[in-house]
Amino acid sequence: MLAGQRGLVVGGSTGIGAAIAEAWARNGMDVLVLSRTKPVNDLRWAAIDLADPAPATALDDLGPLDAVAFAAVYYGDKRATFAETPLAQWRHQVEVNLTGLWRTLQATLPALRAGNGLFVNVSSEVVFNGGPGRSGYAATKAAGASLVDSVRQEEDGVRFVSVLPAGMVDSPGIRKRRPSDFDYSGYMRPETFGPLAVELAETKGKAHNGDSLIVNPDGSWESVRRGVPVSQSDRSRL
Repeated sequence: MLAGQRGLVVGGSTGIGAAIAEAWARNGMDVLVLSRTKPVNDLRWAAIDLADPAPATALDDLGPLDAVAFAAVYYGDKRATFAETPLAQWRHQVEVNLTGLWRTLQATLPALRAGNGLFVNVSSEVVFNGGPGRSGYAATKAAGASLVDSVRQEEDGVRFVSVLPAGMVDSPGIRKRRPSDFDYSGYMRPETFGPLAVELAETKGKAHNGDSLIVNPDGSWESVRRGVPVSQSDRSRL
């Protein structure tokens, strides 16, 4: 269905980014993953560290692109109040979550313009609810959402869609912050993002340009225009 298309996923080694990359590739797209660590799948990969202030050479000379997804994120070791958060962690979040997004947009927009392409931003409910115990993450994700929407209003030939989970997602990053005996049975699986990722790539996001789509545990989705996503800041789930 996506044969002949070329895609890029920044932050596609695990989690939602990996699920998007795998779904696109499974449907025929030629996908390149950029991430710090090698992907869990067998997709083409190049190393990149968005926290490195040096130029991200992996973003150079990408060639024509039909779809780009930005899923890179730095959360931190655990939830902590603003007063407990060190400046170094804040700076790391800004470099990856916000400046990394800026660098990706700057590098890929020319290639996307050429083919009326699609830019997918992996977002979060904190954009709409705030994030007590994770203020840096919330602030950078909200700023990223505003950046994407601002660029969307400047661009005529590229479509921009944000996607976000309705609940917590079982991923390696989450597992690093949970006890070894934590029960993940109520958590979403990254693979639920696959069907939406494929539909967006097939249509170049035509029906959803400028929208944020909430993905549910069963793989269905709905626009945030129908209602703000549920906050994940329930203290019992920390």
